[in-house]
This record gives sequence, C-alpha cells and structure tokens, in this order.
Amino acid sequence: MKRRDIIKTITIIGFLVSSLATPVIATAAETIKWKMVTTWPKNFPVLGTGANQLAKLIGEMSGGRIKVKVYGGGELVPALEVFDAVSRGTAQIGHGSAYYWKGKVEEAQFFSTVPFGMNGQEMNAWLYHGGGMELWTETYEPFGVVPAAAGNTMVQMAGWFNKEINSVEDLKGLKMRIPGLGGEVLRRAGGTPVNLPGAELFSSLKSGALDATEWVGPYNDLAFGFHKAAKYYYYPGWHEPGTTLEAIINKKALESLPKDLQSIVINACKVVNQEMATEFTAKNNAALDTLVNKHHVDVRRLPDDVLKKLKGLSEEVVLELAGKNKAAKRIYDSYDKFRKQVTKWDDISEREYLNIR
Repeated sequence: MKRRDIIKTITIIGFLVSSLATPVIATAAETIKWKMVTTWPKNFPVLGTGANQLAKLIGEMSGGRIKVKVYGGGELVPALEVFDAVSRGTAQIGHGSAYYWKGKVEEAQFFSTVPFGMNGQEMNAWLYHGGGMELWTETYEPFGVVPAAAGNTMVQMAGWFNKEINSVEDLKGLKMRIPGLGGEVLRRAGGTPVNLPGAELFSSLKSGALDATEWVGPYNDLAFGFHKAAKYYYYPGWHEPGTTLEAIINKKALESLPKDLQSIVINACKVVNQEMATEFTAKNNAALDTLVNKHHVDVRRLPDDVLKKLKGLSEEVVLELAGKNKAAKRIYDSYDKFRKQVTKWDDISEREYLNIR
C-alpha cells in the first residue's frame, strides 16, 4: 500500500512540474477580440493600410492574445463618428485625426495639425518629449478614450483646384473640402470650407459640387484619381504641414488588459507612427513623377501674396482658439513654446542644409 501511495505521489508531482514548464498557449476562447473603426476608405493606401498594419502588429506582438478586426469608414459607423463609437465602447479602438472631432473638443485640433505650424518631425518631438502627449491624454480623459500618435502625413499639398489661384480674390466664393483650422482660415479668406470623408471627394470634385479639395499628397491623390477631376495641383500645404494621425483607444478596454498587453498596444502605435511617415516620404516621390510626366498634371505654387494673407489669418484663428478656454490656452502655450524653440534649431540645421543642398 505504501509503495502504491509513493508511486501515485510521484506521478502527481511529475504532472505538476510538466504543466509548469509548458508554455500556456491562448485558445480561441481566450483571445481578446477588438474592433477598430477608421475614418478612411477600406484598405486605402497608407492611411487605411496603416490602420491594418496597426491591427496586425497588435496581433503579432501579443502572440495572438489580441485580435483586432478593422472596419473602413462607413462599414460599422460613419467615418466622422469614429470618436463617438470608441468613446461609448461600440469599438475598442479607432484610427483618424483629431481635427475631425473639433465639434466635440475644439482644442484637440492642436494635436492634429496647425496651419503654418510644426512639421511631422517637430510634432513627434513635442508629443513624445515636449509635454504634448500628457496634454493630449488629459484632453481626451473626460470622453473615456486614450490617444496615441499612429501616423503622420508629413507636409501635404495645398490641393486640387478647378480654377486658377492668382490672387487672394480668387479664394472668395471657393467651395473647398478642407477640415480643421485650415477650413476656418479659408472661411475668413472668403471661401466656403466643406468637411467630407475621403470616399466622397472624387465624385464631388468631378460633379462640380466642390471647386477644390485637399487630401494628402501625390501618393494618396493619385490613388483617388484626382487628376481626372481637377486641372491644377497647388503647393505648399500651408494648412497641414505635418498632420498627426491618431489611434484612440477606449480607456476601459485598455485598462482591462494585462500590463504587458497595454504596453504592446501603445508601442504598436509608435511603430506605425514612424512607419507611415517614412512610407509617405518614400512613395510621394514616385507618385509625383507619375502625375507630372504621365498624366501631365499642372503643378503650381500658390502666389506669395496668397500665402501671406493665409498666414495672417491663420495666426488670428489659432490665437482665437487658444482663448476659448483654459485647457486650450495650456495646450497652445506648450505648443507655441516648443515651436519657437525648435525653429531656432531648425533654422541653422534643416533649413540651412536644404538651402545648400
């Protein structure tokens, strides 16, 4: 009897040791399933595929413990209702840009892009090392969402126009798709800003419902075929010098994850933030060449007097936003202080190098 008891005890101990030494593999039932809603057309180059890449990275980095299903704009919720969907928990994560939610939290536009403001590299520096991320998190706190930078378009083009812009007078009455602070600047210049999701832009431009539209840059614009709907392609992108794209994460969903998975979600966003910026820089080059040399697009620079007028109006709009409330003032003060500091360095580094190159 004693011999049988000893053998039984050894067998149990062996089983326990074997179980502890064997890695635990998550089963399908244990997989955490998230939905991601986006403002972009399904699988749209860089923007939509960037959201797909974020979902893929979260899955891979978590070893399959989180599975994220991506929905394009309008599939699960309308493109411009992504923030609300994540806030109320319809989806656990969203991908868009902060200026789309200006009707809900106006000061959030500082975390997207500011006309004649910081470029993409400068925005990242402010967010990660200048206090911007802390202010952004604080701004979204009342809505139960956590923000993360998850892409950057870098400097954009001014847009596609079906009329020439030779003076400030040509902006009057111009009906143009242009979101965020840039839209308000156009309004004060006499134009009519319209905020439409990307999927509606080509048909609106082609039909004459819009006189002009901005979108991103050559790579995305070529994909949409805007050269078939407009005559002139203007630069520089004064209104969006470095637009930060964001992942917004439902706070309860994020905090319900183990600490390692929380870190994976946040750091996957950082990877995509860098990847998207470099992809735009790489692919805009070839796309511009195609637009000019294959499709014979008329690429033009906005006149100096037009840019001067737009810059003056931009300063008015930004200062007015900064005076809306205490939160907006704090964000603006941080943004403006960092911009002034980084400009001093850029003037003797990036600007001087580009000039001599």
